[in-house]
Amino acid sequence: MTTTPRVRTGSRRAMFARMLLRATMVKPGRVVSALVAVMVAASVATAMMNLYVDVQAKLRKEFRSYGANIVVIAQGATGLPADALDHVKQALDERDVAVPFAYAVARTSKGEPIVVAGTEMDAVRRLNGWWSVTSWPQDAHAVLLGSRAASSVAPDGHPFTLTFEGRALTVTPGGIVRTGAAEDSRVYLNMSDFVAWTGVRPSTIEIGASGTPGEITTRVEKLKAAVPGAEVRPVRQIMEGEARVLGKTRMALLAAIAMIILTAALCVLATLTAWVLDRRRDFAIMKALGASERLVNGFFAAEAAALGAIGALAGFAIGIGVAAWIGRVNFHAAIEPRFEVLPVVLAGSVAVALISAVLPISLLRRVQPATILRGE
Repeated sequence: MTTTPRVRTGSRRAMFARMLLRATMVKPGRVVSALVAVMVAASVATAMMNLYVDVQAKLRKEFRSYGANIVVIAQGATGLPADALDHVKQALDERDVAVPFAYAVARTSKGEPIVVAGTEMDAVRRLNGWWSVTSWPQDAHAVLLGSRAASSVAPDGHPFTLTFEGRALTVTPGGIVRTGAAEDSRVYLNMSDFVAWTGVRPSTIEIGASGTPGEITTRVEKLKAAVPGAEVRPVRQIMEGEARVLGKTRMALLAAIAMIILTAALCVLATLTAWVLDRRRDFAIMKALGASERLVNGFFAAEAAALGAIGALAGFAIGIGVAAWIGRVNFHAAIEPRFEVLPVVLAGSVAVALISAVLPISLLRRVQPATILRGE
């Protein structure tokens, strides 16, 4: 009866798998040593990459709470076009925040000038999470007072009157904001009330955009096309500060991972080299029975790759747990498992194992069956 090629191929694969399994039983201590080295490298790499990806997302979220990183400013004195905010929102992602601001210099009941800003309170609250606010206005004609402005116009917290171009508006303090900057001297009013009172359109749109510096630059170009009559510029302090912090975090991560991978590679190299020396007789018998140089080298490379893959999978599971523990103990925050890291860790571990097998494979080429089998 003739054996089909498919059956022969299946038999060879089964024999190859049995030989790999048998190889691990010859010197189990060597296998465990190499496996532990790969597991340590994979677990640390997994933990650090999970931490970096999650911390990077958290840092970007924190930077967004420090205010706008893009500003759209009207070029003329008439303010931005009426549909400018709609065009801006269409050019942004759903997670981005766009806040319009309109400004007017009004007079208090004592005749003193004061800057009144019209805006959308809910959007400002999302954009400027760093503001220290006692409470956010909820009622009609309720205003958010800067701490210095409050001591001037409403020291007792009672309603007060503002006048702009002969039109008076009585407002009620709804909360006090303290930033240590120009906001402390302003009165913030809901945009609908502000426009109905002054007739002044927004002149500025502050935007909190999420993403990398390259993505922010792309959004700036889209905004320039969406509002051609306005000046669009990034807030360099925010962008550069974010890029600097993330860059240093990335460099520290890569340096630590490189050192760990180098150490693991040296451990695997020493283990595989000793493994080859211990099994010279086995490889000599394989060659004596007709195994080609290519087959013997491929067999040993498959053993190394299997060690790398198994160590990567075990190390990934351990690394996920380590990252969660570090996040809870040091950052007091949950670190979400990033399963997109697994292919990187798996490929890296297999690559480290194969690179470490290069020197042992060169030793295999020097194995002479006749010499080894004579006991020399």
